[in-house]
This record gives sequence, structure tokens and C-alpha cells, in this order.
Amino acid sequence: MTQLEVVRDPLWNNIRLEPEALAVVDTPAVQRLRYVRQLGHAFLVYPGATHTRFEHMLGAYHLARRALAQLEETGHRVDSADARHIQLAALLHDIGHYPFSHALEEAGLPNHEALAERHLDAGELAVALERIDVDRQRLLALIRGGRGEPLAGLVSGSLDVDKLDYLSRDASMCGVPYGVIDVDRLLMSLTVVPGRGLAVTEKGLAALESLLYAKYQMYRNVYWHHAVRSATAMFKRLVRQALAAGRMSDDDVAVATDDGLIHELQRADTTGLAQALRERRLAKRALDLAATELPDGAGEWLGADPDLVASVEDRLATEVGLEPGELFIDFPVKQDMLGLDLPLARRDGSVVQLAGTGAESYLGLARVARELVRSARRLRVFVLRRRDVPAKSLIRMAALPGDEVRRRLAEDRPLLRPG
Repeated sequence: MTQLEVVRDPLWNNIRLEPEALAVVDTPAVQRLRYVRQLGHAFLVYPGATHTRFEHMLGAYHLARRALAQLEETGHRVDSADARHIQLAALLHDIGHYPFSHALEEAGLPNHEALAERHLDAGELAVALERIDVDRQRLLALIRGGRGEPLAGLVSGSLDVDKLDYLSRDASMCGVPYGVIDVDRLLMSLTVVPGRGLAVTEKGLAALESLLYAKYQMYRNVYWHHAVRSATAMFKRLVRQALAAGRMSDDDVAVATDDGLIHELQRADTTGLAQALRERRLAKRALDLAATELPDGAGEWLGADPDLVASVEDRLATEVGLEPGELFIDFPVKQDMLGLDLPLARRDGSVVQLAGTGAESYLGLARVARELVRSARRLRVFVLRRRDVPAKSLIRMAALPGDEVRRRLAEDRPLLRPG
């Protein structure tokens, strides 16, 4: 008889772990994720947002099992080895994740998918995967979004189990209605198109559009909430300074837990930022502008070049009468927030790609996706001591190319011009 373990989950009720999942769940690399919160500093705004990457990975695994069962019921035979790799890739998709959500990737550290390899290839997790005859390179390709397998879209794609779980779980734990999606309908609408991979049928279009809108609402109201972004900006500065001073290494940060990392940062912190975060003394908004108020394409270097942003922050601080390290700029990036690239299997047997104008033909939201993303993004300046930052001057600076900003810094020219 196959031994199964049942885990009680507040979102999906009972999650059944098969022996292969049990073999990896009890390894140190996976157990670390019990102590890495899913939403970083969001708990400073939404007290219930203390759920972890561990809970989320179990949820993604559970939904992968449900999706595979649904495909089997509709006539798509799934090879047992394929199913095992899909389920374990869903379970381990966040194995390389840093503490405090995506803040450290924004700070310039490698993305968490790139770190997954070290966990899969070393230690007890690697031994466990070898014991159950799982191809680690195949798992890694699925985690990184490789499209070589028909069912790869379940792990990384426009309608993957990661999104289905995190949107539902984050909304539930934060106590907000924005991320509620029709998971059952979406799973029932999945199919596989030969040569095209995972697809959605027409009966899932309304639920798919609802998922996209839920994602937009969650970014606007939760993930990019001004206080969450203030804490994130402070935290990024704190970690970057600790790394630059040699008090810790990238490798130390990569395997830390939330509390372990903040403890280490507090021990030798000369900025006061670690204690301020611990006590929720956050930098306040001196300026808050929607991306729609900026020239089209302005400020993209603010989300792509953390070294340049740190230099600009210190220069602006001195220009408005603050000390370096007392001013933070935030302009988060999520280019594919409402992106779609998914085959649609139509009732007449034809297949169209839901991407670009192909998506606009079937989903009204796709027609206004770009403007919705721009309305959700905010260019904010946070300060530890009250100061005024002129909006027109900052917009002009943001509109400059990154190379021009570097030139002005090198030539010691002001970045904020009056008028």
C-alpha cells in the first residue's frame, strides 16, 4: 500500500503528500522555507501576512496534483515519470528563494531560480532526489521555465500553479478580497494541445480574465502598498551596505531565514535601519507619483540598476538637506504583470495563441493591460526626516537616460533643478 501523509492547510484543507514528496520535504533545504515569509515586509501592513514559502510550496504541489488528475479525467494520459517531475518541480519551485520575498533580487542579487541549482545538486535534498530516481536537471529546467515539455506550463507559465496558489493564499492571509480567483474553473478548463503544450479552453476565459485582474489588484493594493515598499527600500539599502562592508556574503544571505538575516544585520548595523524596521519606524513619503504622470518609458533605469539608484539616492539626499542613507527612491518593475502567452483551444477545434493582439481578441482586459500596469506603478521618494522633493524636478530627472544620470553624478552636477 502506498503511504500518504495528509497536511492540513487553511486554504486547500487537506494536502496529500505522496512518498516522493515526503522524501524531499523533510530535508534541511526545504525546511528552511518554513522560516521565510511569502510576502516579506507586508506583515507590517497586513498583520496576517506571516505565511511562509513552505506553505505556498505545499499549495503549489497540491494544485499540480489536481491539475494532472483533471487532465487524466479529460482523456490526456500523463506518464507517471512526467507527473512525478511536474509535481516535484511545483513543490520545489521556490527552493532557492531569498528571505524577505523579492527584495534582494531587486537589490541586485541573482534571481532565486538561478539559486535553485545549488540546492538541487548538494546536501540532503540532492541525496533524496537521487534516491527516488528524479532527474535534477529536468527539475531545474521546469523551475526555470523551460518549454521543452508539454506540461511545463503547469510549473512556469501564464496559468501555472504558482500563481493559482499565491494569489489565493496571499489574499486570504492578508484579509483582502482582491486576489479571489475561480481556481476550480481554471483547472477544469486546462487541456493539452499536441505540439503547443498546456492550453486553456474557451470555458475558462472568464476565470482567466478574473485571474489577471486579481493579479493587478494585488500588486496595486498589497505588494506595492506604500508602507510595504518603504520597508523594502530600507531593507535593500541595509543589506547592500552589509554586503559592501563585507559583514556578510551573497552566499550567507541566500541560505538565511527572515529572522536569522535580520538578527545578523542588527548585530553590526551602523545605519539604524535594522532597528527601525524591527520597530516599524518606516520612511515616509515625500513624493508619490503614478507612472501615468511620467513621460512614457521614463525612469526604467530606476528599476533596473540598483547601483545607480543608490548613488542617486545619496545625491538627492544631500540636495534636499538630508544625510546619505536618509532618502530612498522606489519604482518597482513587473513588466509581465498582465502578460499572457497561452494557447486557447476553441470549440471548433482550432487553436489560437493568447498573446498580444491574439489575447485582445478574446479578453477585454488585455486591451487595457499596459495602462493598468502604469496606473499600479508608483514612483515614490521616501525620507527618514521630513523634506519636500519637487515633483517637476524629479520627473525631469527620471526622464533622463541612465547614462546621462551617471554623467551628471560624475561631474558633480545637481540632479534636481528648480523650475
